[in-house]
Amino acid sequence: MPAPFVKLFEEVSIEDVAEVGGKNASLGELIGELVYNGIDVPGGYIVTASAYQYFLSQTSLDLFIKNTLSNLDTNNLEQLSEKAKQIREKIVKANFPNDLKQAIEKAHQDAERRYGKLADFAVRSSATAEDLPDASFAGEHETFLNISGVDNILVATKKAMASLFTDRAISYRVDKGFDHLKISLSVGIQKMVRSDLSCSGIMFTLDTETGFKDLVVINGSWGLGEMIVQGKVTPDEFLVFKPTLNKPRHKSLFKKDYYQPIIEKKIGKKDHKMVYGDSTGTKVIDTSQQEKQQFVLTDAEILKLATWATIIEKHYSEKHRKWTPMDMEWAKDGKSGKLYIVQARPETVHSVRDYTKVITYQRSENGKVITKGASVGNKISSGKARIIMDVKNISNFKKGEVLVTDMTDPNWEPVMKLASAIITDKGGRTSHAAIVSRELGIACVVGTENSTQKVKTGMDLTVDTTGSEGIVFEGKLNFKIEEHDIKKIPQTKIKIMLNIATPDTAFEKSFLPNKGVGLAREEFIIASNIGIHPMALVNFNSLPAELKGKIDKKTLGYKNKTQFYVDKLASGIAKISAAFYPNPVIVRFSDFKTNEYRSLLGGSLYEPVEENPMIGFRGASRYYNPQFIQAFILEIEAIKKVRNVFGLTNTCTMIPFCRTVDEGKMVLEIMERFGLSRKKDKSLKVFMMCEIPANVILADDFLDIFDGMSIGSNDLSQLTLGIDRDGNEKIKSISNENDKAVKELIKTVIKKCRQRGKYIGICGQAPSDYEDFAMFLVKSGIESISLNPDTVIKTTLRIFQQEQALI
Repeated sequence: MPAPFVKLFEEVSIEDVAEVGGKNASLGELIGELVYNGIDVPGGYIVTASAYQYFLSQTSLDLFIKNTLSNLDTNNLEQLSEKAKQIREKIVKANFPNDLKQAIEKAHQDAERRYGKLADFAVRSSATAEDLPDASFAGEHETFLNISGVDNILVATKKAMASLFTDRAISYRVDKGFDHLKISLSVGIQKMVRSDLSCSGIMFTLDTETGFKDLVVINGSWGLGEMIVQGKVTPDEFLVFKPTLNKPRHKSLFKKDYYQPIIEKKIGKKDHKMVYGDSTGTKVIDTSQQEKQQFVLTDAEILKLATWATIIEKHYSEKHRKWTPMDMEWAKDGKSGKLYIVQARPETVHSVRDYTKVITYQRSENGKVITKGASVGNKISSGKARIIMDVKNISNFKKGEVLVTDMTDPNWEPVMKLASAIITDKGGRTSHAAIVSRELGIACVVGTENSTQKVKTGMDLTVDTTGSEGIVFEGKLNFKIEEHDIKKIPQTKIKIMLNIATPDTAFEKSFLPNKGVGLAREEFIIASNIGIHPMALVNFNSLPAELKGKIDKKTLGYKNKTQFYVDKLASGIAKISAAFYPNPVIVRFSDFKTNEYRSLLGGSLYEPVEENPMIGFRGASRYYNPQFIQAFILEIEAIKKVRNVFGLTNTCTMIPFCRTVDEGKMVLEIMERFGLSRKKDKSLKVFMMCEIPANVILADDFLDIFDGMSIGSNDLSQLTLGIDRDGNEKIKSISNENDKAVKELIKTVIKKCRQRGKYIGICGQAPSDYEDFAMFLVKSGIESISLNPDTVIKTTLRIFQQEQALI
């Protein structure tokens, strides 16, 4: 019996990829298996791969395609474009055989009885080699939205079939080694979700940049989702931490109170949206001012989508018998208010990655910064710039050049694979340029807004995407690449921890061998993610009008300005704690000096000018001072949110620069009073920095009130030796952390903490900088050493050798 030309989605599963393609098989799987879990998926019907093959054979299109593509050189872009166009036009002009046409017409009449006369549908292509774990590409084949009426469905179906022979699709099959005529295309006709009246987006069950497994990443924008993929908007972005999602805050059987681990909410640049056209198809219009300033999803909707994502990932992982991260599309119906999953497919970049290998890139020099944007790819590349603003000019591009353009779409793929790096003015981390660059392993900077104005064709460029911010430098800068096999890094008796300052690098750094974070600094979060003096937010209503205007721009969407501070600080801390969960993450409360606080917006209103800020108004002395206590309370609120709302109870706290025991008691009393209570929460730990000689001399007294100490070797050396660590060149060379006096203090405090059964670690640079200092710490019995990420592997190997030598 011949295979049917048409099937309903609920009649297929992921076992049917050969007949209905990856996308359609996956939709069938969702509808057949997961709607019972409360996941809503719009239905429809499928024109099968058998129907496609029948169409080609009955019209002799298969012979025409074979002859046209014989001796094709995909590197000859003009020839590729001409032959692809010939095939597409031939397919669209051909008539469906009568029996196939009648089968589609009947299926559509049934669909209209189900959804209403002239109901609107999306016509989506689904190739039999697309969306497999090792074969996927963003937008290889076409989708047609808002199609109604059987005649329009027939035309859109042929156009979808013809899209198997776009330039990019032909080129992709050649690269993957697929036979053009052995790949078939099935077409899904799926009921539209009226997201044109609401919002839609993309969702992944991992961090798309690093492959970090414990996140759901949700992107969303107003209107139909094509705007995100095309890179025409920078979407809102939400990060949800999977391990505490739907985990109860309390162990009570009766009280349903769950963590809400939305650890980051970032508003996008949503200036446009795609909506239904006046009669059929779509059009792009401007968004309203309110839409630009408003998140597309509520917290409840974010958590619902994230829950669905984890259910879908679990289902597919069980089906494939291995971890299968998922790439999904979602939509919200503006009429019903309901959320839907409209696509789900295995993610194809990190799912096949070897996580035991860590590759690091490091620049050995700086250069002139030309532009910055969102970072994609976590690497460094260089090459000559080539600006191309129109896809018709891609034949000018030479292999190894840096592609600079406004934005890309799937038609750019033949040239993207030749680029050493890609830079775009528009788009976010889930735009077409970002998705393709990830698969190709290319450094990419998206959303620069000005790269096509700042860069000139022929310029030598270095593109650095190793941080959260992608940076484009003028000139070819020197950099080094190292690969490490984590399986071969030995375990040390001493706990090796990391120092982390920038939250956006935490997910990547979590793959290094570590036992947690010994020092998570708040200062970078405050300076970069907030940029405003906390007291200016506390006193916002009484500020000068000009300053209020500047703060309003930075706090877009926040009427409550102090909540902005709490949310941004909590988010930064949470990303670090999530990256290393469940290992401990020790967060040091803010330790800006007065000159550093003055540099923040509004800082000059609140900070004195000090001759020597290093030993001035800093650390614990600020927290109880009437001029700063309200700012410290905001830091307490941020930690409470991280632990009590997000469920990141691996987050510990640390008090810096605590001069006296009485200061420590006052700070702890404030923490207790404002809800960060060790009496009520036995898992909460509060450590102190040991960086003043008084901390060592009165170690027992300090340990009576704190849970342990972390040695700040830089400040301790400065204050022991009377040397300004900010760099007085005349006295800088006198001594350093290796000085006998400094070592004596460190040895003493290690012994004290060990005797008291309290935590003792070190978070200064000395163990990385001086080999003999690391040996000294090993011999002294320190519990943990916290290192900067770039020194972790070499220092771990050295410490292991030193430990072995002592056996």
